[in-house]
Amino acid sequence: MLRQILWRYLRPYRWLLVGILVFQFAAAIGMLYLPHLNARIIDEGVAQGDTGYIWRTGAIMLAVSFGQILAAVIATWFAARASMALGRDLRDAVYSRVSGFSEREVSEFGAGSLITRNTNDVQQVQMIAMMGSTMLVSAPLLAIGGIIMALRQDVQLSWILAVSVPLLLIFAAFIIGRMVPLFREYQLRLDTLNRVMREQLTGIRVVRAFVRESIEEARYRAANTDMLVVGRKVGSLFVVMFPGAMFILNVTILGVLWFGAVEVDAQRVQVGTLLAFMQYVGQILGGVLMATFMTIMIPRAAVSADRIGQVLAVESSLHEPEVPVARLTTPGTIEFDDVTFAYPGAETPILGGVSFTVEPGQTVAVVGSTGAGKTTLLNLVARLIDTTQGAVRVGGVDVRDLSLETLWGGLGLVPQRPFLFAGTVGSNVRLGNEDATDEEVWKALEIAQGKEFVAEMEGGLDARIAQGGTNVSGGQRQRLAIARAVLRRPDVLLLDDSFSALDVATDARLRQALWRELPGVTKLVVAQRVTTVTDADAILVLDDGRLVGAGTHEELLATNTTYREIAESQITVSATTGEAGA
Repeated sequence: MLRQILWRYLRPYRWLLVGILVFQFAAAIGMLYLPHLNARIIDEGVAQGDTGYIWRTGAIMLAVSFGQILAAVIATWFAARASMALGRDLRDAVYSRVSGFSEREVSEFGAGSLITRNTNDVQQVQMIAMMGSTMLVSAPLLAIGGIIMALRQDVQLSWILAVSVPLLLIFAAFIIGRMVPLFREYQLRLDTLNRVMREQLTGIRVVRAFVRESIEEARYRAANTDMLVVGRKVGSLFVVMFPGAMFILNVTILGVLWFGAVEVDAQRVQVGTLLAFMQYVGQILGGVLMATFMTIMIPRAAVSADRIGQVLAVESSLHEPEVPVARLTTPGTIEFDDVTFAYPGAETPILGGVSFTVEPGQTVAVVGSTGAGKTTLLNLVARLIDTTQGAVRVGGVDVRDLSLETLWGGLGLVPQRPFLFAGTVGSNVRLGNEDATDEEVWKALEIAQGKEFVAEMEGGLDARIAQGGTNVSGGQRQRLAIARAVLRRPDVLLLDDSFSALDVATDARLRQALWRELPGVTKLVVAQRVTTVTDADAILVLDDGRLVGAGTHEELLATNTTYREIAESQITVSATTGEAGA
């Protein structure tokens, strides 16, 4: 997978790669030529006392050194350009794929894991592209070129290379074989650490409210320690790797000095030639060591590439139809035709055999116990998930045949847990309509019963909102989310338990404003409180994923046992609470 990703995302920058190869080759040639010049200075200049030769050859060495440095800098610049572009394109590809995922795919990976894959994992691939295009290119050039130049200097000492190079390769392979599973485990532990920290930051209020700081600290400490244990094992292999490689390198140089001294004493080898041979040995083993360092990085990058590839390989269950319908036949209508939905591998469906029709402008409420499938029903209308069986039609067209832009453009959704983005009140509400004027934004806030508290905030529409809306209350967050949906002026307004954080009086005023100001908008309302749905045109009662009743509040009280039990339980709780308060 690593090779496939590198090939696919570096291919547009192949001219940069060609430049890297050319300049790295030039830099390697310069490095290989310098020991030869140094040997000539010693053997033909110093030994002969020829000062002019020393100056001339020294000037050539300076020119070669400058050219080698310049070529290396240019090659590194090309490598940086190519690797940074790779990282940008890869992050964009992962983000684009994830943004098209349905809730099913997001829950399969987990938000924390997806964040890690698009940051740390991409960084690992980007780093291997950067280091590989410099070190991994120059290493074989130095190693192979060094062997050729060393043989030119002294063939008799070459047997030392025949021993040291394979020994270094065997040692590196031994270390790398143990690093691959550890890198894979390290990335999984990093996923866990990110998930735990994300949960704690998101739920910081709950943690403090229930005095769970010490417990959550222990939980984070455990995840952090698990990551430490794996990281320590990886580090211990690094600790062994480099001293071991340097030991082999130093022993090799010692061998060259020992046996080379015998050759010099016998006048079979000149001193300059022996020094050049030693430099070539250093370059050869340095190239092998450099390649070994890269092969240490490759396993971790390969694991990261596999994790990225898993995301890119998943096709979202929400895809545009081959021939999308771009126009609604009857805007505002919603129809469920024998709809069944089940998550993959689930023993029982969340919804089963649900059928009903909502006419334009109607207000229809959906009630039921926790886990009855109310939120799933709304998600099917918005096509955040697709049906397992049956059909959901919006505007007279099956949602699977509609253009996603057309479908979502006609919907206003307020999810069960409304989310606000970091920015201002105005920027969050204007997500519903970027071109809305301040007057239109204030009108939407007025309908959502949010005008008063926004006006009291410092800056009004320019008041700052923290990520997730953590600096406003739950009720204020819900009202801002409703204003955002209202500003969209949709054909269908989906409200998923969007009044749960409001007091009864605010709930009543908000509903009256919605019904009064948006008479032509179809409203599908999920609610827990019976008082919220009493004035709906129709109420759908779900029980264990089945539609067990439909009608007005009065009709269901008289004919539907499930609805009557829900209503009576809330009346009993209210009475008990009132008595306790009294």
